[in-house]
Amino acid sequence: MVIRRSASLFLSSSKLLLPRSIRPVPSRNIATIAPKGSNVLMERRSDRPLPAVGLRRSTLISVPIFLVVLGASTAALFNYQKSSSSVVASTLYALRVHPQAREILGNEISFKNKMPWIGGKLSQLHGDIDISYRVKGTKGEGLMRFKSIRRTRLGLFETVRWDLIMDDGRRLVLLENTTADPFPQPESS
Repeated sequence: MVIRRSASLFLSSSKLLLPRSIRPVPSRNIATIAPKGSNVLMERRSDRPLPAVGLRRSTLISVPIFLVVLGASTAALFNYQKSSSSVVASTLYALRVHPQAREILGNEISFKNKMPWIGGKLSQLHGDIDISYRVKGTKGEGLMRFKSIRRTRLGLFETVRWDLIMDDGRRLVLLENTTADPFPQPESS
């Protein structure tokens, strides 16, 4: 009994000693009271017709702008996914170390733009890779195209096309001029 009394005295005295910023706020009733006089809430029927929605000028302008921004953002995200893939990184590396490509493009071969646009289809799951992107070097610029397919579900990819088309019209078939496979496969024993 002595403990209960001292605890209750401590709790009641601690409320007085706390600063206002720390004291607990008593709960307040947020519900509003219905207006007196006319019975406004009861006059509106629940099955009344919906109000007419008119097209505003701001809606006619903002919806197409929103759809354009949404489409551009979606295209940019899918392109970023393609540019980050291992296929794009590998083909760019193979182009950098290819002697014929270095002779035509020069040193420092890279994407033409900081944010490259990767055109074509890149579907490793379905076995279909057909991509192209712009590249540049110290001597010139061009379009690199790469196509590889997988004929069977568990088979290896077979490179069908790998070429470089320069801006001046010259075309270099990189697949035929390769002395060694740019992507060697480990031999099965």
